[in-house]
Amino acid sequence: MELARSGTPTSGGNGARIGPNSLTQTGQALAALFGEKTARRIFDRAGIGHRYADPPGTMLDEREPQRLFAVLRDTLSKEDATHVLAEAGHRTGHYLLAIRIPKPARRLLPHLPTAITARLLVRAISAHAWTFAGSGRFSAEVRGWRQPVVQLAIQNNPLATPGCPWHGAVFERLFATLTATHVSVLHPRCQAKGNDCCEWMITGAIGPLRRPRMSRRAAADRPDREDRPSQASR
Repeated sequence: MELARSGTPTSGGNGARIGPNSLTQTGQALAALFGEKTARRIFDRAGIGHRYADPPGTMLDEREPQRLFAVLRDTLSKEDATHVLAEAGHRTGHYLLAIRIPKPARRLLPHLPTAITARLLVRAISAHAWTFAGSGRFSAEVRGWRQPVVQLAIQNNPLATPGCPWHGAVFERLFATLTATHVSVLHPRCQAKGNDCCEWMITGAIGPLRRPRMSRRAAADRPDREDRPSQASR
């Protein structure tokens, strides 16, 4: 089933627009992992220091997060840059789930068959693709019903980085949460590695996750957690 393809409009001659999360959540991830001093320095080097001090709340020029991603990779090691972008992607996914996905949908979708939820989610993502694809051209397809396979792609991805950890983490968080399954997100094609587009393949377990029930004895033998007072503290 081929769904809508979309790209973002331009505004005021300043180029394509993209959602602010690619920038704001990256700033938060940088500060959380490496401290505010490092985060400010990287934003300054990207020429968008003012964005760190005053995070945008509306669509912005895609060249801003594009520069930020590039400077981040030039400044940090490959592993650290990947870690930051993945953390930023997870934070973006969390924001979308908490703020942009209506509460009734958050409650209903995890209880539907995975194939139905995947199709509904892909349709919603396609309708808002310009918020994360910028000037890129987004396409999506869901194949199969018993074991659905989701294929997402962005041609001319403006935020492509090797492995695209930011995009992958966003998709992983959304699909894992709303389909209530363990998902695998593969990135078989990446523009930053010389391919003609960025592509993600998402697969998951069949049916909802079910947590095994723990006996009282097993629970009593389990080590104390941080959120449960130990016997010594009672």
